[in-house]
Amino acid sequence: MHRLARSCSRRARARLCGALLAATALAGVAQTAEPARGGLQVSSTLERIAPKVADDRGAALDVAAATVASGADELVLSVEFTNTSKQVVDAVRITSPVPADVRYVADSASGPGSEALFSVDQGRTFGRPDELTIVGADGVARAAEAAEYTHVRFVLDAPLDAGALGIARFRAVPR
Repeated sequence: MHRLARSCSRRARARLCGALLAATALAGVAQTAEPARGGLQVSSTLERIAPKVADDRGAALDVAAATVASGADELVLSVEFTNTSKQVVDAVRITSPVPADVRYVADSASGPGSEALFSVDQGRTFGRPDELTIVGADGVARAAEAAEYTHVRFVLDAPLDAGALGIARFRAVPR
């Protein structure tokens, strides 16, 4: 994986590349359940999984540095969180928006010791995939699709010890 920022050259600032860089900044607003408790530092990164191609001698080349993200690329949004306090932090929930120019890849959320919940209403409510519905233009409710998720929330199963670090991530593809 390579940081997407490195793959955006000055002359190749395609709309998607700019949008994904903006999404990286947006993803940095991930929150905890109780920000007032303090002690939880959160940061996010958006990275592109670079395809490998072989040159005429059969050597693998990393094409990520010379290209802009395309619809075929897969991205990984990682949220790193650290308990910087000297106390255990309980009931930790890390919420990350799915950037508008990408769509969540089904079954890709992972975070050791956590459960992933999803939102289809801009983060107002969360649930498991089988609990989420969308009301169509015809007024009929239907099961939500993974591409319609607007936020991913990671709920830690146990308290986060002082000084402990965690990482949660999910994959996405450009719209």
